[in-house]
Amino acid sequence: MSKVNIIYWTGTGNTEAMAKLIEEGAKEKGAEVKLLHVSEASVDDVKGADMVLLGSPAMGAEVIEESEMEPFVDSIASSVSGKKLGLFGSYGWGDGEWMRSWVERMEGYGANLLNEGLIVQEAPEGSSEEECRNFGREAAAY
Repeated sequence: MSKVNIIYWTGTGNTEAMAKLIEEGAKEKGAEVKLLHVSEASVDDVKGADMVLLGSPAMGAEVIEESEMEPFVDSIASSVSGKKLGLFGSYGWGDGEWMRSWVERMEGYGANLLNEGLIVQEAPEGSSEEECRNFGREAAAY
């Protein structure tokens, strides 16, 4: 059984809703899942998992959340080389530049990324709910 840790930040609840759907999908595939708000997470939560999923909404000029998620990502930079990692988040504007930048950054740290990240405009609903569950299923099997 794979151990999947989902670490996220949410402002309006959209990224948290994504995290919970992703958790459902990973559990369906038999993964042991730990869901953590980034304020509760540590480097050990990254090191101790088979797969780490990080979630943040797009903020400001298409960047990840700057007061908690950004410092956390900085703190794990030296711990993700070779680590299986996935990125997800919600956005309200723009074209996903924040996710492309985040993917590039984590690849630069040597992470073994699941894909190019999962983004959902606003809250997950309809087909995007299933996309979140599928992301969790893929993460559990990666």
